[in-house]
Amino acid sequence: MIFVDACFGKDTPYTPIWMMRQAGRYLPEYRELRASVSDFVAFCKDSQKSALATLQPIDRLGVDAAILFSDILVVPLEMGMDLEFKAGIGPVFASPIETMKDLDKLKFDQCAKNLSYVYDTIKIVRSKLSSDKALIGFCGAPWTLATYMVEGAGSKTYTKVKKMLYANPQFMHSILRKITNVLKEYLEEQIKAGVNAVQIFDSWAGALEESAYLEFGFSYLDELCAYIKEKYPHIPVIAFPKGVGAFLGKLKGKFDVFGVDWNTPISVAKTTLGKDFVLQGNLEPCRLYNQMAIEDGVMEILSVMKGKRHIFNLGHGILPDVPVENAKYLIDLVRKESKKFAK
Repeated sequence: MIFVDACFGKDTPYTPIWMMRQAGRYLPEYRELRASVSDFVAFCKDSQKSALATLQPIDRLGVDAAILFSDILVVPLEMGMDLEFKAGIGPVFASPIETMKDLDKLKFDQCAKNLSYVYDTIKIVRSKLSSDKALIGFCGAPWTLATYMVEGAGSKTYTKVKKMLYANPQFMHSILRKITNVLKEYLEEQIKAGVNAVQIFDSWAGALEESAYLEFGFSYLDELCAYIKEKYPHIPVIAFPKGVGAFLGKLKGKFDVFGVDWNTPISVAKTTLGKDFVLQGNLEPCRLYNQMAIEDGVMEILSVMKGKRHIFNLGHGILPDVPVENAKYLIDLVRKESKKFAK
């Protein structure tokens, strides 16, 4: 698989490409599929339909890897938290964690087992996916999951979780420890079900100052990476901590690939991390609204990376109103132009 080869820094005939959120609302076939289920949680729990959503970008765009269709918040859902996706708001937990009593109510021991529908989706996808296409499993990083579980929803200020972090750091560590232990088992089960790589999304990494992120965020993310690499060295691990460009040099860990967000110049990431890790990214997602902007962005990134130790991706997820033809234009352009650097 060209994607797996690239994750391990091997030379490839072109730079492989996939896109975060590539299974999503910009595809009309996805919107049709989504309309057939009552709500988003039901969609995630329907293994057959989740498998179809996973495969749609492969069929339409020809990307080099499929990423499992699911959501990072199915983990706290199966811990026993009441999750609802509200239109115009996003995910909401009715009873966020405030006290140790709230934490003790959650079913950490059963969580990974309760996620069998995710593993069923993986098995279906892998049975239908071409052998040259990789399947990426994923989870949210401990800090990002903890943020949702304490805030109760997305946040601009992260006041509740940061208050807890600074006022009661031991309680914060207790939450993160329990989440990390669950995620180890969750990723392990995904690997057993058939994924070829895993990505860990730390979407709210940028919410913390450097010292706090290293203690409460990166240390747990790296522990999770180290656990998977020790047990499954043939499985590439991708870390994607968003918003940490100011202290990239402090983020040396046990992963194979570092996902670069669009705020961080790829040249900076290459200088700081390129010798130690394969880099993934990092086209600004809004460039997909215009093909000339796509071309400018692609050529800039490829000229920096020169086909070496690189996986092409967006610097965050594809937006729901991006024209499908522009997404296809990106895939074809990367493949065509990166071949020139491989010669």
